[in-house]
Amino acid sequence: MKKTFLLLFLLGLSILSIKAQSTQDYILANVNHAQYLMQQYQLPASIILGVAIHESAAGRSKIAKYLNNHFGVKGANSNAEIQSAYRDYPSVDSSYSHFVSFLQSRKYFNVLFDQYDQYDYKNWARGIQRGGYAASRTWATQVIAIIKKYELFQYDNRPEGYIEPINPPEAPSRKTLAPKKNKIYTIKPGDNLSTIAKKNHTTVTSIMRKNGLKSPALKPGQKIKL
Repeated sequence: MKKTFLLLFLLGLSILSIKAQSTQDYILANVNHAQYLMQQYQLPASIILGVAIHESAAGRSKIAKYLNNHFGVKGANSNAEIQSAYRDYPSVDSSYSHFVSFLQSRKYFNVLFDQYDQYDYKNWARGIQRGGYAASRTWATQVIAIIKKYELFQYDNRPEGYIEPINPPEAPSRKTLAPKKNKIYTIKPGDNLSTIAKKNHTTVTSIMRKNGLKSPALKPGQKIKL
């Protein structure tokens, strides 16, 4: 009985060791490309790896195995082995590269490249969550926990003595932002769309589109949205 218990205990330890090692293997297999992307775009390698580990279960998820999708990006795929709402990639590296281009192509994420440097993984995680990358309110906390657990920040090449920025107050997510109200302007004698657009930092095309105008002609007393 004691021998059986000991064998089961050792087997449990062995399984835990294999799981931990598989995540480490995943990191070692992908860290070079993550660092390459960091050097090119100043996005922390720790964030790239942390998000990938979280979204793909360190490469063990079904969409990672069958679709090379390591970041949970949805889209069409041509894979006949599984039915999935997630897009496929020709390689793991292409999934990693697309993650960065995805962030750059969305205005809610693109601003982060100007706000944070390649060492500030905590604010990057919070910023990506605020942009609506995931529905979970604890998504950023989970990614940060992964980065800390596996010390992924060591791959960010932080300068000696680097001090992490003080976390700014949490900004509302794009889903909770109040809709912007249109300003109403009353046309005065001598007004034209060009001068109105310049004074209000907009364009003639935008004003015409908002007001359904087919002609730039205006009448005194007419009210338009800006």
